[in-house]
Amino acid sequence: MRVSESHTENQLDFFAAAERLKNVVTHTPLQYNINLSKKYQCDLFLKREDLQVVRSYKLRGAYNMMSALSHEKLKKGVVCASAGNHAQGFAYSCKMLQTKGVVFMPVITPRQKISHTKMFGDDFIEIRLVGDTYDECAAAALQYVNEHQLTFIPAFDDLQVIEGQATVGVEIFNECPSIDYLFLPVGGGGLASGVGSYFREFSPETKIIAAEPLGAPSLAEAFKNNGPVTLKHIETFVDGASIKRTGDITYHICKKVLDDLVLIPEGKVCSTLLHLYNEEAIVAEPAGTLSVAALDSYAEQIKGKTVVCIISGGNNDIDRMQEIQERALQYEGLKHYFLINFAQRPGALKSFVNDVLSENEDITRFEYIKKNNKESGPALVGIELKKREGYQSLMQRMKSKKVNYKELSNFEAEFKYLV
Repeated sequence: MRVSESHTENQLDFFAAAERLKNVVTHTPLQYNINLSKKYQCDLFLKREDLQVVRSYKLRGAYNMMSALSHEKLKKGVVCASAGNHAQGFAYSCKMLQTKGVVFMPVITPRQKISHTKMFGDDFIEIRLVGDTYDECAAAALQYVNEHQLTFIPAFDDLQVIEGQATVGVEIFNECPSIDYLFLPVGGGGLASGVGSYFREFSPETKIIAAEPLGAPSLAEAFKNNGPVTLKHIETFVDGASIKRTGDITYHICKKVLDDLVLIPEGKVCSTLLHLYNEEAIVAEPAGTLSVAALDSYAEQIKGKTVVCIISGGNNDIDRMQEIQERALQYEGLKHYFLINFAQRPGALKSFVNDVLSENEDITRFEYIKKNNKESGPALVGIELKKREGYQSLMQRMKSKKVNYKELSNFEAEFKYLV
């Protein structure tokens, strides 16, 4: 579906949506953050949608659309496709509206999101795991809808869904009507379209900056190509914001309302997530950290300004923390992997530890690649540094000691297979 910008703009009723949702969603806090304000020399507030009743803003759009359906359509049943957060909002809405729903989720969806979807929907929902990406499971969901003549509740590309997400902006503006910069995450574009449209109408001077995962730049590519395109491959780590194709409706709205779009490396997402957890006691999911991760790109512009970042969700699986820590260390330059061929003599490994590594470096992984030929086969060695600056001196010592090594880049196939 392709629509004109004026067509979408005229159909968003922000206040009607806020009225429908006022007894359903939590009015999440807009919190002043001391540490981030000090770091960036501004007045910075966090809109805590991670504290929403289903731990993300997605409930707003799902309920807004579903509550407008006829009794006949609700009675017959509804379907959605989601990487997790839309599924939970959908499930909660099914229970509230007493209607049966079928949720299609990618196979890679974190277990925490699956279990919470079941919890919020109770006996009113059925979950089907299909495909490796949102786009694949969405295709399966649409096929199911056509076969059973049910109603599909989109995750983002629908005016009523966008209208519901816009209520995040209504709440922010009611508490802080003078905002210089608003940072928000973008995946499919529902939140960016809704909140962006609201601020364009009621606070046109506010700069709206969207942040998208570097490994899944569907909106960035749509902007480059003057329309949505389907990406062949995406990095699915930031699961709540990783899609192969942005929406047609959301593309047109985002093109009009956004001032800038920043691409965020997945490693920076992880580093930001750990910062929020360790220093702010905020349990955010990867997609929920995108807005804060984008601040470095605007560090100079936001000095002395009033800034709001939307923490869009807090559905993070604790099982992912080891991977998150690993990605963060690599992004910060504190973790490096090497294939090392040790000399065929006694004490070669001991010499490496004593003569090459300093007190600021630790071996955190050691594994012979050829299990049956340890004497001459290469070893995978992971080295963690206490300071990023120690990398150059480590390289110099390895060269001076004539260590036969190859550093693995995370862009190489060897890294993906071995690490």
